[in-house]
Amino acid sequence: MNRTLFAGTLLAMMIGMGASANAAEFGTADEAKAMLEKAVAAVKADKAKALEMFTKGEGGFKDRDLYPGCGDPAGVFSAHPSLVGKSLKELKDKTGKALGAEMYAVAQDGKISEVSYMWPRPGTTDPVQKVSFVTKVGDQVCYVGYYK
Repeated sequence: MNRTLFAGTLLAMMIGMGASANAAEFGTADEAKAMLEKAVAAVKADKAKALEMFTKGEGGFKDRDLYPGCGDPAGVFSAHPSLVGKSLKELKDKTGKALGAEMYAVAQDGKISEVSYMWPRPGTTDPVQKVSFVTKVGDQVCYVGYYK
């Protein structure tokens, strides 16, 4: 009886540790919001340099699955690891939701809003829930998203 209880406890601890290690592979909501706040400060300080750093993932602007993206007034990605020059405003998720248009609709200077959508994690094809924190800074609509 004691062996069974010990084995069960040990198994539960190992599962818990595995879930904790798995969670560390991905950014959290708090980390995404903090990165967006850092990105806003960078854009205000030097927009051109900031957009370049975001695209290249430099200066702490790439952490696991977290990175900032921005779109210009025309709705085109001005910063993104692989989509610069493509339309952010026309971007749709895997269910057809117009997430780019929603980002532009909710973005406001000095306010952080949330947009939820379905998107595959890096290296996968099955969409899962993702939430992006979105704001406007100058003429840029910027966001950082995390997976739920």
